[in-house]
Amino acid sequence: MTYDLILTGGTVVNHDGEGARDVGVKDGRIAAIGDLGQASAGETIDCRGLHILPGVVDSQVHFREPGLEHKEDLETGSRAAVLGGVTAVFEMPNTNPLTTSEAALADKVRRGGGRMHCDFAFWVGGTRENAKDVGELERLPGAAGIKVFMGSSTGDLLVEDDEGVASILRNTRRRAAFHSEDEFRLRERQGERIEGDPSSHPIWRDEIAALRCTERLVRIARTVRARIHVLHISTAEEILFLQQHKDVATCEATPHHLTLSAYDYARLGTLIQMNPPVRDIRHRDGVWHGIAQGIVDVLGSDHAPHTLAEKAKPYPASPSGMTGVQTLVPIMLDHVNAGRLTLQRFVDLSSHGPQRIFGMARKGRIAAGYDADFTIVDMKRQEIVTNAQAGSKAGWTPYDGKQVTGWAVGTVIRGRRIMWEGEIVTPGQGRAVEFSEALPR
Repeated sequence: MTYDLILTGGTVVNHDGEGARDVGVKDGRIAAIGDLGQASAGETIDCRGLHILPGVVDSQVHFREPGLEHKEDLETGSRAAVLGGVTAVFEMPNTNPLTTSEAALADKVRRGGGRMHCDFAFWVGGTRENAKDVGELERLPGAAGIKVFMGSSTGDLLVEDDEGVASILRNTRRRAAFHSEDEFRLRERQGERIEGDPSSHPIWRDEIAALRCTERLVRIARTVRARIHVLHISTAEEILFLQQHKDVATCEATPHHLTLSAYDYARLGTLIQMNPPVRDIRHRDGVWHGIAQGIVDVLGSDHAPHTLAEKAKPYPASPSGMTGVQTLVPIMLDHVNAGRLTLQRFVDLSSHGPQRIFGMARKGRIAAGYDADFTIVDMKRQEIVTNAQAGSKAGWTPYDGKQVTGWAVGTVIRGRRIMWEGEIVTPGQGRAVEFSEALPR
């Protein structure tokens, strides 16, 4: 048998465990897994000493295009993604103009095609105005689904009331994603913000604001019989609550809520100002409990870049958001090496999980017939994360100077080697992800 590409000698990690296997690729799809020593290929990648993972999917990024390209754009954001081993991203709708219409979505898909370095999908913002149309919008080419902000964050998308949320969910058929913070409580507690003190951010946007909104959201979803996905879980209480509601609700954890804590405000200040906030260690441990117990379904970086000049504004004038798509893999592999989760659990969170809950077609597994997307990692490699490595236009990371063990050395998308050893070797090959619930009829 002749293949276009063979990955040889690596340890494959997929849904049937870990083992030394070759992977053969033909026409951009996985064609064979096993001993391919007698086969030939147009290209062979020697993966001895490396682990071959299904391509990592980051289902929450903000790449700021159109409208805010001084912070990031689709090319630079996706450059950061593939440099970090990420093969596909789902990008958020709080751009300018907002991604709330068929035309705005189609514009983003056009901008991304052949220009982004990784594959992509775009969340469509759910609003009171487009609530009647979300059932059609979520099925359009390139749509990841419907995203709703119940708490104010960057941009103008906000649906804070129960009836507004219900009007959207009544019309969805796919799983809708939510930023879950109670806007009414946030307004009441604005006085808790202390000028110049970003450590007051989690006091203002407290755990009650997060839990109260998630409880409301689950109640609405049950009433209208909809499926929901709660983004960037940040509290121990939400994890325990969602454990009781896995029939309607999935949830996401972020590397920063698993790695940083309130102690880090003294060192990093507004660089770690996020919505929902980085909180005290009790909550970080609670999110880890969600990882260990299988309550958390996916990892997302919530990559939300701002310039250093913008972040240097005194709190609360400083914007919330940090970079993260490029560091998702190394930060989480470092946690794997520290014994906080297994490599197979990481694969479940970063590949199998997104495929399972969002219904990606032919992605998220190393299996014959699937797209040949691979994140190739060296589990023993020690590196120091630095600002100088950043592919993002923002040019900084909150993890600058952090030593990690575990590093992405290769990014392969649909059989093409996109990144190898820190260099982009095949640029601009991105395509829209397809979803099983929205395939053309």
